[in-house]
Formats: sequence, C-alpha cells, structure tokens
Amino acid sequence: MAQTISASSRQRGMVALVVALFFIWGFATVLVDILVPKLKAAFALSYAEVMLTQFSFFLAYLVVSVPAGFLIARIGYIKGIVVGLLLMAVGCVLFAPAASMGVYAGFLLALFVMAGGITILQVAANPLIAILGSSESSHSRLTLAQAFNSLGTTIGPFVGATFILGATAAGDPATIAPDLLDAYRRAEAHAVQAPFLGIACVLLVLALSFWLGRRRAADFPDRPDMPRATFAPLRKPRLALGALSIFLYVGAEVSIGSLLINYLMQSGMLGVDAPTAGRLISLYWGGAMVGRFVGSAILRRVPAGCVLAGCALGAALLAAVSALSFGMIAAIAILAVGLCNSIMFPTIFSLAIENLGDETPQGSGILCLAIVGGAVVPVITGLTADKFGLSIALFVPAVCYLWIALYGVLTRSRALATAE
Repeated sequence: MAQTISASSRQRGMVALVVALFFIWGFATVLVDILVPKLKAAFALSYAEVMLTQFSFFLAYLVVSVPAGFLIARIGYIKGIVVGLLLMAVGCVLFAPAASMGVYAGFLLALFVMAGGITILQVAANPLIAILGSSESSHSRLTLAQAFNSLGTTIGPFVGATFILGATAAGDPATIAPDLLDAYRRAEAHAVQAPFLGIACVLLVLALSFWLGRRRAADFPDRPDMPRATFAPLRKPRLALGALSIFLYVGAEVSIGSLLINYLMQSGMLGVDAPTAGRLISLYWGGAMVGRFVGSAILRRVPAGCVLAGCALGAALLAAVSALSFGMIAAIAILAVGLCNSIMFPTIFSLAIENLGDETPQGSGILCLAIVGGAVVPVITGLTADKFGLSIALFVPAVCYLWIALYGVLTRSRALATAE
C-alpha cells in the first residue's frame, strides 16, 4: 500500500513538472506573435516577409520532429525533455547577438533553434502526459496540461507588450537616412533581448529539475520502442487525417495570432497603439486558457469528436464575422476565436493517436511534424493580406477550421473509428 502511494506521489510530481513545461513553452511561443509588428516596423517588411518569423519557427517541426522521435526512443522521455530545454535555451540566447547586430536573418536563426528545442519537448511531453495516468482520462489530462500552456500564452503578451513593443525608438525606418538605419534597427531590436534571456535562465532551472527527477521517474514507461518505420502509422486514416487537422489548426491559430496586433491597430477596427493591441492579444490566448480548463471537464462527459466539431465550427463562424464587419464587433469576434481554439490541439492529438499501441511514439512524431502548418498557412495568409487586406485574409484560417470540424465528425463515424 505504501509503495502504491509512493508511486502515485512520484507520478503527481512528474505531472507537475510537465505542466510547468507546457507553461514555459507557451510563454515563449506567444512572444513570436509580439515580434511580428516589432520586426515589421524595424525592417520595413511586408506581411509576407514578416511571416518568415513564423516560417522559420515552425519549419523546425518539419526538420526536427522525426529525429526527435528517434532521440526519445533512444534516451527516453525525461532525458529527451532535458535536451529539448537546453536547445530551446540556446535559441533564446541567440536573440542577444541578433539584436546587437540588428540583422533580420539573425532573428530567424534564433527562432529556428528555439523551435527545434520546443519540437523535442512536444514529441516527448504530449505522450508522456498521456501515459502518466489512466488511458480513460488521457483526453482530459492532456487538455489540462494544454490549459497551462495557454496560461503562458495569456501572460506572455503582457510581458511582450511592455518590454518589446513598449520600447520604441524614434523615427520611421522608411524615412531614416541609410547611414543611421543600422543604428535604428539595433536600437529597436535591443528591446527583444531581455525577455528571451530571462526565459533562457528559467529553462536551465527547469532542465536541472527534470535531470534531478529522472531517477524518481524510473518506474514510469520512460523509453518507448525504437521506431522501425517512422511513417508506417500513416496507413491508419484516423492518424493521417489527424495530422492534416493539426497542420491546418496550427496554421490557422498562428495566422490569426500573428496578424492580430496589426489588425486591431487599423483605424477601421479599434485604432489602438501597438502596446495596447499587444496586451489585447492576452484576451485571445486567455480565451483558449479558460476554454481548456472548462473543456477538460466537458471532455469527461461529451465525446471528444463532438466537442471538436462544435468548437471548430464556432471558430470558422467568428473569423468570417470579423472579416465581414468593423470596429468593436470585428475585434470581439476575432478575439473570441481563442475560446474556440481552446480544446482543438490536444483533442485532435489524442484522437489521432488513440489505439496506436506500440506505434504511439511514431504517431506522436508525425503529429508534431504536422505542426509545420504554422510555417505554411501564415505565409499564405500574409500573401492574402498583402493582396486583399487583413480582413479578407481571415478567410484562410476560417477554411482551415471547417476541415477540422469535419474531422471531428469523422472520428465519430464507424468507418474511421475502426479503420486500421
């Protein structure tokens, strides 16, 4: 009996650490949205050009996900998390030389390295939190962990708006003399350093905590089987369509988050300044946080596919309403999309890997690979914004949400539920 209690206590301790992990990478990830208007102004970029920040960040999922699956299989979930945290810290530190030089490509490199670390964390932490308890409560547990990820994305915009958007150098890069332009860009970029260096310190502390806790986790299924056929699980329609849904969901969420500050700053919307718009992003991510806490309870009672379909339809409708309206209505509608986003990622993820058995690590790697949608869809949205305006660009994520709603319905169908 005492041994069971001890094991349960160790399990709760590991769950708490993983939840902290979800929080910190959510905090770091949302700062990329804050960087978009900052870098757009500093380097006089178009929407398509500034979306290369998201492209560089999410490209890491395409490059790193498969190697991460092999790494986790070789060294285990816990040690894999330590590696991911250290790589993420290196990426955060690289913001310092990028800011000192005032070179846009330096920021793109820093974002890629940081995202490489986050990719490893995604591959390790999502299945780890799913196995730290009963399989019946895996949907709820993963959604709860994602709620703390959303807490990080809710707090992050306040920090970013204060330290990144709040510090603005005088002048317009379009009118500054060429010999002064480099100095202006370095001054603008300098505001980016402090938040990311602070995150790097927290990441090192968290890495040390996981390293010291690895022995206490010895009784957990820490090391999955070595993947033999990385993409073999794609033969299962449930996973294949789930990967497409992850691709489109992340693309839609990132597209809206990236354009939100510039969208709200428009005179036809709220007409606010950049720091104020940056803080309003907290409402978008805060809605996701609230929805995940509530969704964690709802998913214990309502089939996951039904909840997913309802939320995705709501998001598509809200994006369309915002695109076709103005002022406060448009602003409220687009911010409310965050509430609908809430349960989508964890629910799609857990639905897609359901019943994969020994192929779960490979399935997790494939789903993390699909997060590269955050690199592709925002560029398409940015090109649409450059050609037709920010409002019309919102129809790109709206279409993505319609597919996700269909996937939720399909997971309830007998054909997809039993397909092998």
